[in-house]
Amino acid sequence: MSRIEKRFAQLKADKRAGLVTYITAGDPNAEVGYQILKGLPAAGADLIELGMPFTDPMADGPSIQLAGQRALKAGITVDVTFDMVRRFRKETGDNDTPILLMGYYNLVYQRGAERFCKEAAAAGIDGFILVDLPPEEADELKPHAVANGLDTVLLTAPTTDDKRLPAVLKYSSGFVYFVSVLGITGTTSASEEAVRTHVERIKRHTKLPVGVGFGIKTPDQAAAIARHADAAVVGSAIVDRVKAGLDDNGKAKPDLVPGVFAYIKALADGVRGVRKA
Repeated sequence: MSRIEKRFAQLKADKRAGLVTYITAGDPNAEVGYQILKGLPAAGADLIELGMPFTDPMADGPSIQLAGQRALKAGITVDVTFDMVRRFRKETGDNDTPILLMGYYNLVYQRGAERFCKEAAAAGIDGFILVDLPPEEADELKPHAVANGLDTVLLTAPTTDDKRLPAVLKYSSGFVYFVSVLGITGTTSASEEAVRTHVERIKRHTKLPVGVGFGIKTPDQAAAIARHADAAVVGSAIVDRVKAGLDDNGKAKPDLVPGVFAYIKALADGVRGVRKA
């Protein structure tokens, strides 16, 4: 079993949903970004999405766009991102928390899918969420991901109908990521009833866990997702906490990292307060 499969199996045994936290690698700089990454599991993250900074993040709203710009300005590359994960595994001794790279296929394409997957696996990464990789193009990546024990998490949306869904699920492993709203990250939020309906529909087609993201900002919203999905995914709201911890010159204030962790703990408490039958 992969780390992702093991983590969702444990969550199921614990009768609760998980919290998936997104941060942009190296935001606001390499060292502070690493300190955030290092402390996420203790703060309550069950799985970690590590965003690869990219110049043209078409699915991301203003918060994550700005985080990517800060990281790029700080010199964060794919290699630096791999190094952060490698350092995380070595320094923390944490070989259980799954880490997925989230981003855009251009970064994989430039390096070559075979090389990218080999290097990602060697660094201690568990899978990918590539928001602009449709199932029609997934054959370019999937064999190399499988060969290196990496999961490929594909996205579904409210517009992914029952005819389209099997094509997405064919290439999905680890879990299915349901984008709960139409549009970019960090803008609107879906109603609990809409989430319930879509999660039930997805689960009629697959036994994979379902994570729900886009628009979750509060512990109550995270708890609402946890009542129906296998995981709540929070990104933009965490990135906003990073930005709030910067001074006018873009330097990290002393309370930046503790503030991020306090917010994640509140989200985790919301998720963990929901017990499943």
